[in-house]
Amino acid sequence: MHDLRARVAYLQGLSSGMNIDENSSEGKLLAGIIDILGDFANSFTELEEAHEEIEDYLESIDEDLYQLEENLYEETYEEMDPEDYLEVDCPTCGETVCFEAGILEDDDIIEVTCPNCDGIAFVNQDYESGDEPEGLELTAGADDDF
Repeated sequence: MHDLRARVAYLQGLSSGMNIDENSSEGKLLAGIIDILGDFANSFTELEEAHEEIEDYLESIDEDLYQLEENLYEETYEEMDPEDYLEVDCPTCGETVCFEAGILEDDDIIEVTCPNCDGIAFVNQDYESGDEPEGLELTAGADDDF
């Protein structure tokens, strides 16, 4: 934007060097146009400064939000009891899927979807209390992740 102000200043110098009478119609028009261009250049400079301030403020908010999320999720994982979660290997992709152990006792049919391949990793209707589902290995806890 500084270039724009410099260009307006150049036009002002050019018009004054042309010896145009400012009282003539052409002189009034040219002077008015150059004044308006100067006002635009100043407005753009103010907008640029305000934009930089907003950008700095937004970066600050983003950093604060990141720190808040990090603290929140860290506390959430610390509160989790590994005994409340089970792991199964997805039959489609082999990825380990972790889910709450409470769904085993749920009367409704619940399907656990693999976040990796979107395949069905586990269905609670296949599980009867005390049994391991066929083809899937249930392991209590996910000590590394929680």
